[in-house]
Amino acid sequence: MRRSTNGAGYPPIGAVRAGTGVPGRSWIVVRLLDLSRLCLAAAESGQIGPHVHVLVTGGLGFLGHAVSLHLLASGHRVTVLSRRRSTERLAPGAELVTGDLRDRARLARLVGEGGFDGVCHLAALTSAGDSLTDPLTYFDVNAVGTFNLLKAFEQASEERPGISFVFASTNIVYGSRPEGALTEDLDTHPESPYATSKVAAEQLVAAQASIGAIGATTLRLFNLAGAAGGVGDLDPGRIVPNVFRAMTGQLPHVTLNGGGAAVRDFVHVMDAAEAFRLAVERTRPGEHRLLNIGSGHGTSMLEVVTTAQQVTGRTVDVRRLPPKPEPFRLTADINLARVMLDWEPRRSALAEILTDAWAAWPVPGR
Repeated sequence: MRRSTNGAGYPPIGAVRAGTGVPGRSWIVVRLLDLSRLCLAAAESGQIGPHVHVLVTGGLGFLGHAVSLHLLASGHRVTVLSRRRSTERLAPGAELVTGDLRDRARLARLVGEGGFDGVCHLAALTSAGDSLTDPLTYFDVNAVGTFNLLKAFEQASEERPGISFVFASTNIVYGSRPEGALTEDLDTHPESPYATSKVAAEQLVAAQASIGAIGATTLRLFNLAGAAGGVGDLDPGRIVPNVFRAMTGQLPHVTLNGGGAAVRDFVHVMDAAEAFRLAVERTRPGEHRLLNIGSGHGTSMLEVVTTAQQVTGRTVDVRRLPPKPEPFRLTADINLARVMLDWEPRRSALAEILTDAWAAWPVPGR
């Protein structure tokens, strides 16, 4: 992947301010030479430099906002693709274009005119339950939409060959058969149209990378939580938002199956965003990497509730139901992400996740 040819408006990188106590000119020259050597080493290793133009599909969502913020903070130019026209959740400094993944002609125009060096493809329908009653829409958006996006970049490849394509997948593709720390070499066992549509999209991305048309990284995300830039998770299908809803009177109680003993892997959304940024910068044309993104350790559902009470100073009513037929423990083995991206989930301690999520939660009167 190359630098964008359009560098207008970018701030200087590594600018040095003059003033009392600042090292002299010779020291600065030495440091600049060191920086040049680092940049050369990064280029030789396949890592890109600053100032690339990245398309973020679904960039107004919970994860998309975090990814956009992280890319912008690292000096990249960001264009968000969304069906929504509202700029309320648009990361400051990002550009917004409207479009639908199912509109192939519109995508082709946007990509052809955009001058993108990379893409973080996050836009998707994500409810396993809803997909059971509307499977065709899930395949249309998640699988066909990914095909349309890949096709658009293929058509624009003469001007932008070998772009970095980073795809957001999910740990749900592993299914409920395995237990413990899940590794990327496990077979997929999708158990819903949602999961099957994500597996299909993964295969499309891998196939396009295999012919050298793109460089690709697929990130299988575990349970995202926390907040970024004041934007938190509002998904009613996830436990953290539902604990907060019960605390603020929007729900009468929180429901825990089997007393909340099931253990899952929660990762801070900003840690996940950093993984996307690193993947954009380090992906080479012709390769496809498949990486788990989680915290690498497990947290019980009951622990989520009790820690949330400690963090917020509020109590919540809990209703315990009989256990469900589900794996007791599902966590991410993140060793590959550590090695290939030099990535660490530094913000994913449960207390920090919940503190950030609560600070962004819309509490009446706060």
